Amino acid sequence: MTTAAPSFASLSATARPMPRLAPVIIATRPASGAVCCIAVGYLMSTVPLPLGIIFIVVIERSERDRRRARRLGKLGYALARAIGSTVRLHVEGWEQIEQHRREGTGAVMVSWHGRTLIPANFMRGMGILALISLSRDGDIQNEIFTRFGFRTLRGSTSRGGVRAALEAAREAKKGAILAFTPDGPRGPSGKFQPGALLIAQKAGVPIYPAGISAYPRILLPTWDRYLVPLPFARGAFLIGSPVWVPADADKDDFAQLAEHLEHTINALEARAEALVRRRWA
Repeated sequence: MTTAAPSFASLSATARPMPRLAPVIIATRPASGAVCCIAVGYLMSTVPLPLGIIFIVVIERSERDRRRARRLGKLGYALARAIGSTVRLHVEGWEQIEQHRREGTGAVMVSWHGRTLIPANFMRGMGILALISLSRDGDIQNEIFTRFGFRTLRGSTSRGGVRAALEAAREAKKGAILAFTPDGPRGPSGKFQPGALLIAQKAGVPIYPAGISAYPRILLPTWDRYLVPLPFARGAFLIGSPVWVPADADKDDFAQLAEHLEHTINALEARAEALVRRRWA
């Protein structure tokens, strides 16, 4: 193979700021449930998880900013737990991830950005590693995921290059389970970006695609159509078979793998949707 795999620097060259979109109800639901769902959906989806290119830096925050992040993070966690704890969840394929955890071997799990609330609740207290934006709103997400018992890395997709890739790969080599949203941080929704492939290749660990759905739910009109289950909804969290990135994979191989994983996540999500709908029929 003669073509080099895409570099981290080239991926970050076209990064653009993402405008914040206001949360709006797009379906009529019971008032109390809808208010909680919109609040938690906004707090969980305001800042997308980076696609995995991280750069550890020190960010100065005022005491006011830190208090705001703690306050809103505490609120976001409380709402997310209150809703998520009522979901009647069907899970398939988790035994694969559990085996990695028992053996201390790393893995990368990928799902679309708009579906993070259910896995955040399911993986509570497991020490899964989440990648969180460096922005002030990322401070809120960091509070939420820390309260869920995740380990977090603060980073940016727009700087750090090779150093960032090595840091993420080092965590996976040490046995971390990394949670990625490959269509983040700016979309388009449902488009698999290559960050997870690059880090999995560098670390020599597998990628597990996951599909998630719940019903009844609210879909926020954000770029990722963030899914917030209503209280006592049925949910499905389906994890597929592992995909390995060859050490000598080139640009064409990366494109094929990204297309395959994108299709697989969508297929798993479609099956998850059918499961939760059928249980309500």
